[in-house]
Amino acid sequence: MAANSGIEWTEVTWNPVTGCDRVAAGCDNCYALTLAKRLKAMGAEKYQNDGDPRTSGPGFGVTIHPRALDQPYRWRAPKVVFVNSMSDLFHAKVPLGFIKDVFNVIRETPQHTYQVLTKRAHRMARIADRLDWPENLWMGVSVESHEVVDRIDHLRASPAATRFLSCEPLLTALPDLALNNIDWVIAGGESGPRARPMDPAWVEDIRDQCVHAGVAFFFKQWGGRTPKANGRELDGRTWDDMPVLAAAL
Repeated sequence: MAANSGIEWTEVTWNPVTGCDRVAAGCDNCYALTLAKRLKAMGAEKYQNDGDPRTSGPGFGVTIHPRALDQPYRWRAPKVVFVNSMSDLFHAKVPLGFIKDVFNVIRETPQHTYQVLTKRAHRMARIADRLDWPENLWMGVSVESHEVVDRIDHLRASPAATRFLSCEPLLTALPDLALNNIDWVIAGGESGPRARPMDPAWVEDIRDQCVHAGVAFFFKQWGGRTPKANGRELDGRTWDDMPVLAAAL
C-alpha cells in the first residue's frame, strides 16, 4: 500500500500498517480517520491489485499488511518514504515481530530514506534496544502541544541516526524546546473544516529556536479549511530545510 504523496516533506507514503486510535488532542481531527471513512462511503474496492486491503476494516482498526513489505524493493529510483501515514508503527497492537520486519525492509533498501513518525514514543523507547536501527531511518515524534513534550526525551533516548519533531497540528506555544540531539523540526497548522487556529507567534518562536540551535526547520502550512488555504510563507519566504538524505551520503 504505497502512493505518491502531497505531503511537502516526503515523496511517497508506504503503509504496511493501517488503522489507529486517538491518544491526544492532536488526534481529534485525524486526517487518516477521515480518509478511511471517505473511502468506505464512496464504496471503494476492498482490495487493490496486490491484494492488500484499501482500508483497515470496521471502524479504523489496526491491521498489518505483510504483502506490502515487498513494495520498497520494487522502487527503482531512490525515494523519501513516509512510513504508515495511515497508522502508527508503534501502536500497541502492532506486534514487535512486524516492527522488526519493517525495520529489515528499511535496512535492506538503503537507497531509500524512511521517515517514521509516532505519538507512542513511550513504546518506541521501551522496545528500542530490541530493534536493529537502520542508518537510513529518520525517527520522529509528534509534539503538537506543551502537554506532550515528554515525547522528545523518549525520542532522544532512541539510537536513531536522525531524529525529528513534527509540531503539527501546532495547538499551543512550545517555548524552551530541548533541541539537543534533534536534527529536524516540522511545524504547521491544522487543516480541514474543524481546523483549530494557530498563533503565528508560536511558529515564529519555534523557527527562532531552530535557527539558534542549528536545527533544520520546515514550515509546512498555516492551515485552514484546506491545507493550501493560507499558504506556507513565514516572514516572506518558505522554510524547507531538511536533514541530509541518507541515500545521498
